[in-house]
Amino acid sequence: MSEHTDLIIVGGGISGASLLYTVAKFTDVDDVTLIEKEREIAAINSDRTNNSQTLHFGDIETNYTLEKAEEVKEGAELLAGYLEGNDPEREMHSKRSKMVLGVGDEETGKLEKRYHDEGFGDLFPKLREIGREEIRELEPKVVEGRDPSTALKALQTPDGYVVDYGAVANSFVDAAREEDGVSVHLGTAVTNVDEERDGFTVETDDGDFEADAVVVAAGSHSLQFAKEMGYGENKSLLPVAGSFFLADDLLNGKVYTLQMKKLPFAAVHGDADVHDDTVTRFGPTAKVVPALERGDISTVSDFADVFGLNLASFLSYANVLSDRILFPYVVRNLVYDIPEFGKRAFLPNVQKVVPTVEAGDIERAKGYGGVRPQIVDTENKELDMGEAKITGDGILFNITPSPGASTALKNAMTDVRIVLDFFDEDREFDEDAFRDATIENFPRLDDEKSESPSATETDDSRTDDDPIAAEADD
Repeated sequence: MSEHTDLIIVGGGISGASLLYTVAKFTDVDDVTLIEKEREIAAINSDRTNNSQTLHFGDIETNYTLEKAEEVKEGAELLAGYLEGNDPEREMHSKRSKMVLGVGDEETGKLEKRYHDEGFGDLFPKLREIGREEIRELEPKVVEGRDPSTALKALQTPDGYVVDYGAVANSFVDAAREEDGVSVHLGTAVTNVDEERDGFTVETDDGDFEADAVVVAAGSHSLQFAKEMGYGENKSLLPVAGSFFLADDLLNGKVYTLQMKKLPFAAVHGDADVHDDTVTRFGPTAKVVPALERGDISTVSDFADVFGLNLASFLSYANVLSDRILFPYVVRNLVYDIPEFGKRAFLPNVQKVVPTVEAGDIERAKGYGGVRPQIVDTENKELDMGEAKITGDGILFNITPSPGASTALKNAMTDVRIVLDFFDEDREFDEDAFRDATIENFPRLDDEKSESPSATETDDSRTDDDPIAAEADD
């Protein structure tokens, strides 16, 4: 006997969990079911060891255009507001200083232009342009041992949210479960989705479910399901496995390096782990792999399904990987996996952030890193730098490469509007209540100024929003 529900969400990572939360708390959809193949919520890419733990605002991500940063900023503020309102003890996140570091005349010039001429200083009021001495105050190891004649500049902000996205996903699911009509099935693998005359049948290894509408929010697997149903034929994926090197306590917050605009991957950075500030992570590295999940050999065949094994896919991959910027990058990242030699090859990336680090100070992180789907447009034979949504009649496939976790609530807000249109009868989304529970809690600069101590008070009275004090507190 099939179980019937209004909406089925396939996938219990941060994307599926945020959609479940938004539908359950802020719409009048009566019944919603989440199905996750793992026995825990957020067990794969959303797990804290498998991502950079960064909430991307677009302020220090130098491969973002101003337009891209404007899009990402709202999404990050939605999630930051949720954290401010629901995690006062900081069990799901930490807040630390965050900066992008320019080394040498060329890079410092780029940062100066970005801040003053390209509009990033105006878009991000908390972003500050700082020099060597202020960098030293915030991050002593960044300046220690560096040639004093080398130009040094950073764009710095106190909004360095370090996030355990797995914990956030669980928080979303817990909040959704407080509502009537919410069902969550863990350890339940979806084997097939059939489109019927009056809705959908979702077949699983624990029975069938019927629904009026379906959202597949299963990362790389979303495109696999789409192709099985005849959608997304002009898309493929370039799965990229990220990983990190670990060191002892070296940094107080996040320190990014400048990113090449043509690369869709995060810039190498150093930061303290969200739950253990005595561990510094450097990375991510980015290795192309023929699998949809890192370390799961069974997903190699899943990749073959997504790849398509057709001429358009082969030509697209050849065109993408032969790029004069991307190809050397891919090769370098393969080298980083070679024992001993790999960490020596990666060492210059670390030393750009912390000059005094030696090869013996870093080790390849074992069991860290997930797979990020980079979308390939097989018609234009190029990488699609955006997020992909494939919409059918009553079904939505959501593929979310980076910064999908940062913009999870914004994606959920967009997806809710799409999903509500799937139903025959009118359904409502209380966007005002959604914003009150999320972005309205995000601390603005004017709010922080009004709460800060007067100039006559001592330094000991600094608030948590002061970047120097906040580092010590975290």
